[in-house]
Amino acid sequence: MITVEDLAIDVGARRLMSGVTFRVNPGDKIGLVGRNGAGKTTLTRTLSGELPPAEGNITVSGELGFLPQDPRTGDPEQLARHRILDARGLGTLTKNMSQATLDMASDDPVVSEKAMKRFGNLTDRFHALGGYAAESEAASISNNLGLPDRILDQPLGTLSGGQRRRIELARILFSDADTMILDEPTNHLDADSIVWLREFLKTYKGGVIVISHDIELVGETVNRVFYLDANRQVIDIYNMGWKLYLRQRAADEERRRKERSNVEKKASVLKDQAARFGAKASKAAAAHQMVARADKMLSGLDEVRQVERVAKLRFPDPAPCGKTPLMAEGLSKSYGSLEIFAGVDLAIDRGAKVVILGLNGAGKTTLLRLLAQVDEADTGQIIAGHGLKVGYYAQEHETLDVKASVLQNMISVSRHLTETEARKVLGSFLFTGDDVHKPAGVLSGGEKTRLALAMLVVSSANVLLLDEPTNNLDPASREEILDALAHFSGAVVLVSHDQGAVEALNPERVLIMPDATEDHWSKDYLELIELA
Repeated sequence: MITVEDLAIDVGARRLMSGVTFRVNPGDKIGLVGRNGAGKTTLTRTLSGELPPAEGNITVSGELGFLPQDPRTGDPEQLARHRILDARGLGTLTKNMSQATLDMASDDPVVSEKAMKRFGNLTDRFHALGGYAAESEAASISNNLGLPDRILDQPLGTLSGGQRRRIELARILFSDADTMILDEPTNHLDADSIVWLREFLKTYKGGVIVISHDIELVGETVNRVFYLDANRQVIDIYNMGWKLYLRQRAADEERRRKERSNVEKKASVLKDQAARFGAKASKAAAAHQMVARADKMLSGLDEVRQVERVAKLRFPDPAPCGKTPLMAEGLSKSYGSLEIFAGVDLAIDRGAKVVILGLNGAGKTTLLRLLAQVDEADTGQIIAGHGLKVGYYAQEHETLDVKASVLQNMISVSRHLTETEARKVLGSFLFTGDDVHKPAGVLSGGEKTRLALAMLVVSSANVLLLDEPTNNLDPASREEILDALAHFSGAVVLVSHDQGAVEALNPERVLIMPDATEDHWSKDYLELIELA
């Protein structure tokens, strides 16, 4: 259970919210909604104890499981399976039991005897924590989230960002926490995994706070909605499901608008009368009372929810280049003994639109990283054509310097960009005033996405490599990005689970991983996007 009293949260000199009071009880399924940058991620980090509140108290009773947007926790040498099992203290135990089993076979009788005693103690602790039944439960959760045994038996450091995130989600779900906070849990999940997650959350007995732009997920699972209004700096609490919330929110907005209109008319009449009375000394006191009454009426009004701004995104004309600006020959990549793909040949023509498809773990992100020359291939080479200028959008925002400010990140991608020009572009992406001086590391997932896309805009790239560009974005911002993609005249290589993003791109070719099979695009491939 989580109890929040008179909470206020600041980011630098800006107050995100104040006077926030609520409780999260067992069985509550809360959808936390609001535009990108409103403070949803900051609120969840504050509730989890990562950030201190500016004012107020937060009381957490029982175990809390928190899934951040960009999980980078855990020992990179630890096996993925042990990472999940450690949520209940079983991962290290199973590792030690395996070692004790090996030691029991030692020729040294002293070592063997110590190992037998240690194995007995470890086994007792293992069974006390749930034993093989808990292991089976963890395996079931992992399988439903698209994590096969070959991934679970790999060290965390060899996994892609999407795989790491699914590992962390599996860990939180397995932890049996009393309250869970899930920030965009459907990122990197295939269609079947999303359906399973919905059913899991429906039947979960503890409290849940979920941030998600997946309308179907929140529509089917939440029984309360917290709307974070960035303009009014408050949280509107609706103790109802998603569909009822949408109707009630629209009704509330209309009520506020009518109330304000009526009160402003009455206050205007009072002030006009006060102005007429003020000319006479005998009625000066009455005039003052009228003005005070009008001011009191206006101060008691709820602020009308303003129309929220949306990022205006357009990719500029790409820099001139040759007929085939980007080629690859014989690319292969392995992590240890695990081969991701081999013998990939690729040619990206000027203005080409290509979508890369494949199941999770097929090497889609890895291929993009090789093409962007962020990573090096084991074999093969990248051939840069005449005038090549690559713009790479990474799904985990690795292209951002988290210690540098928003403005510094912008200027770093274009040497000829002045501060005034950078601020103008950032303004169209909703970074205004002192926002440009914030370190990139404190931005929410949606704000990081907007910054990374803004950096692409000023890069004048003629080949865009986009890895899940619509993740973490609110619906309005997503529509802007899709429209910009549809009108971009340069080449685009896209990896996405978002069917709408692929349809907006209208690709000419499709590359199916891990075999790198090329084919002409057809709508038959839309099903594979959902499954991937």
